[in-house]
Amino acid sequence: MTDVSVPEKPAYKRVLLKISGEALMGDQGFGLHPPTVQRIANEVKSVHDLGVEICMVIGGGNIFRGLQGSAQGMERTTADYMGMLATVMNALAMQSALESLGVYTRVISAIPMDQVCEPYIRRRAVRHLEKKRVCIFAAGTGNPYFTTDTAATLRANEMACEAIFKGTKVDGVYDKDPAKHDDAVRYDDITYDDVLIKNLQVMDASAIALARDNDLPIIVFSLDEPGGFCGILRGEGTYTSVHG
Repeated sequence: MTDVSVPEKPAYKRVLLKISGEALMGDQGFGLHPPTVQRIANEVKSVHDLGVEICMVIGGGNIFRGLQGSAQGMERTTADYMGMLATVMNALAMQSALESLGVYTRVISAIPMDQVCEPYIRRRAVRHLEKKRVCIFAAGTGNPYFTTDTAATLRANEMACEAIFKGTKVDGVYDKDPAKHDDAVRYDDITYDDVLIKNLQVMDASAIALARDNDLPIIVFSLDEPGGFCGILRGEGTYTSVHG
């Protein structure tokens, strides 16, 4: 009798992938780098093909960062709204890349702009996930003074995600910047409280506290590692787990 190999069951059924806007600009200093956007879309598709339901939140720092605008004299609320609009542009670029791969995708904005994307309605977004569509949440929470880290944690909780995957340029959480310090030590596991006490800059403090209060694990991994996102869901790869 021939053995039939059964695909490994992924570690999570529904996850949220949080990436920075800077992740989309490749080696450029600004804007979108289409080959990089397409590479990340391929990573998302590989996880989608496992049957995992995926939400995404993408920052806007490659186009405009509210805090920097505020630091240069712009009124903070206006600067933050401009940053939110930048996240919509990034979300539309990622939607285009995913749908070119045959992955049905919905961009859902906290700021209504019906001509280009859907408004955020929780039940509708959940239904999209159940139909195996990728949901990209744009425009943060719709409020100034909140980062896309906080928006990602909020949406992950609302969507009943089992984990947040934070894609970065390094393969986990370190006690100091590994690009500047050869003796930087990587953590395999770390608690929410240690991240806050040691100020490790995984996500902003309000996002970490919201994840802690709802017992939502954060998986920090390298987005530059080919197959890294899919590998973790198969129980492989290098990453740091932030949990209670």
